[in-house]
Amino acid sequence: MAKLAFLGLGVMGGPMAGHLQRAGHDVTVYNRTTAKAEAWVETYGGAMAATPREAAAGADFVMACVGNDDDLRAVCTGADGAFADMPAGSVFVDHTTVSAAVTREMYAAADTKQISFVDAPISGGQAGAENAQLSIMCGGDAGAFERALPIMDVYAKICRRIGDSGAGQMTKCCNQIAIAGLVQGLSEALHFAEKAGLDGRAVTEVISQGAAGSWQMANRYETMLDGEFNHGFAVDWMRKDLDICLRTGDEIAASLPVTALVDQFYKDVQKLGGGRWDTSSLIERLRKMG
Repeated sequence: MAKLAFLGLGVMGGPMAGHLQRAGHDVTVYNRTTAKAEAWVETYGGAMAATPREAAAGADFVMACVGNDDDLRAVCTGADGAFADMPAGSVFVDHTTVSAAVTREMYAAADTKQISFVDAPISGGQAGAENAQLSIMCGGDAGAFERALPIMDVYAKICRRIGDSGAGQMTKCCNQIAIAGLVQGLSEALHFAEKAGLDGRAVTEVISQGAAGSWQMANRYETMLDGEFNHGFAVDWMRKDLDICLRTGDEIAASLPVTALVDQFYKDVQKLGGGRWDTSSLIERLRKMG
């Protein structure tokens, strides 16, 4: 069992940290909103700290799941950042979806302090975090990854090192690019069924058993048909991720025309007041805007 810190207790980080505590690890948590940390301790036990630095002091592993590039910099190297008091030889594991550029920046900053840094973005949504069924794609040194793997395995369905620092974040871009086009296609199919006067559930039951089947179809079609969009990853966060994908695509000369189009569709959803709706809300744009 290890001494751990977990920074960021949102809909993903909270359950992930809880799995670690229940697995027998000694977990100290930090969250920018103190009330969330207090509620987490009430639910799971463990301890809470007032700053990332305090949470990370003496930890073998520090895990983070925060919001964006600036949030990651803040918890790593900002005032009272974790790197200041992490012991030499410890490992920082970042589960946030951020740019590969900031990942490599934090990798280099950690290296100057003899700390290892693993980028380990996650996929699987809130349900994956709650059920310990996350897909984790990692970048960083092989030795650091192997040391952190038994910790990540507590909440992983699959956890794999893809390559050097930044490779995990590049893989997460692939994940979001694939999802964006797929959800738009599913939305159009269900919208077409509605306009054609078909029973959407009957249609999905049939087509899900063939080549059209997908995780999104299996897990989201009913709520999409019912107009319920509080079941997963928010549109605001998806647009943040797609911005990373599109900027990175420009940097590496990767053509992403469908991703760019779907990003604008999500912008339309935000204009409808759906920034906090889950990503399957693309169907609502079709219903209201055509």
